Amino acid sequence: MTDELIVEVRDGVGHLLLNRPRAINALTPGMLSGIHRALDAWASDDSVTSVEIAGAGERGLCSGADVRALREAVLEGEGFLGFFTTEYAMNSAIKNFPKPYIAHQRGVVMGGGLGVSAHGSRRIAYPGAVFAMPETIIGFEPDVGILLYLAQAPGELGTHVALTGNPINATDAVLVGLADEVDTTEAPAPAGELEGWRAWIDECYASDDPAAVIVALESSEHEPARAAASDLRKRSPLSVAVTLEAIRRARAMTTVEEVLAQDLQLARTLIPAPDFLEGVRAQLVDKDRTPRWQHARIEDVTRAEVLACFGE
Repeated sequence: MTDELIVEVRDGVGHLLLNRPRAINALTPGMLSGIHRALDAWASDDSVTSVEIAGAGERGLCSGADVRALREAVLEGEGFLGFFTTEYAMNSAIKNFPKPYIAHQRGVVMGGGLGVSAHGSRRIAYPGAVFAMPETIIGFEPDVGILLYLAQAPGELGTHVALTGNPINATDAVLVGLADEVDTTEAPAPAGELEGWRAWIDECYASDDPAAVIVALESSEHEPARAAASDLRKRSPLSVAVTLEAIRRARAMTTVEEVLAQDLQLARTLIPAPDFLEGVRAQLVDKDRTPRWQHARIEDVTRAEVLACFGE
């Protein structure tokens, strides 16, 4: 059996290699705890001066958590929260690691893949990388502490990225705070889209009311705005509403631990809920891409339902 995580030290550098290339290095509980153990050991090891993380294979750094396994755990009545407490503790350990932590963001960098990279001290994006937090597509919210960065992105760019879950390229990842630089050794940096969309994004996502956001997008004169509205109509209405509330609250947070605590509360309420089970089924199990959400429209989600997800 091949090790899912290869941990080794070479020339004073601790190397973490995510090693499930056939699954685009999707994260398992063993990989999460293995990363955390290695960081704990290297933090006090004077022979290790820095850490680098990369993904095996050609497809990408990491596609995120194994959400199909999480869905099965919920359906079978097994515990699921332990996965998130383990993952979020590892995210915090990366953010607080006392030595340089260099993340190589190649290919697919999504969900938990951003969790193992975006909290590093140097995030190197490569020209062909594809970044996304696609959780509203499966009935969840952008977790692993990433709202810490998206909430501080220029204007409402982070709100657009968080709510739609749509992929962005390396240049736009730098713009919204998910990477530090684009390595242009092998190819030039791609042209970004978000900066050119800034005016309509800032206008349409200004409201704290998800119903007002969707109306603004649908009535915009800008075609990309109407396309974003169409995308949001396909997302879990509850997830869209909860994500908007979550990113607004994250703006007042200053540490990753605060954001992760919010993420854990939302995992507690959203993961066992119908939309997560249905979203994963539609996207990754049956792959019919036709989820039947709890609510027909974003406008149907009440404020009380959103607050209940936050335990209020």
